[in-house]
Amino acid sequence: MHPVFVYTVSRLGLLLGSIGVLYLLGLRQPFILLVAAFLVSGVASYVLLSKQRDAVSERFTKNQE
Repeated sequence: MHPVFVYTVSRLGLLLGSIGVLYLLGLRQPFILLVAAFLVSGVASYVLLSKQRDAVSERFTKNQE
């Protein structure tokens, strides 16, 4: 599968998962929920998606040569 697609779907999954968990934990105001979910999913993707991020950067590097 295309690395960009896998990375994008993974990021969206982390965002939706973060929204769900934060909502269940009691964060109910929509704006604060979205901001917190973006922050949590950003940190989680930095840690969890390093292989996918490397694959995307390798794909872009090959295309520029």
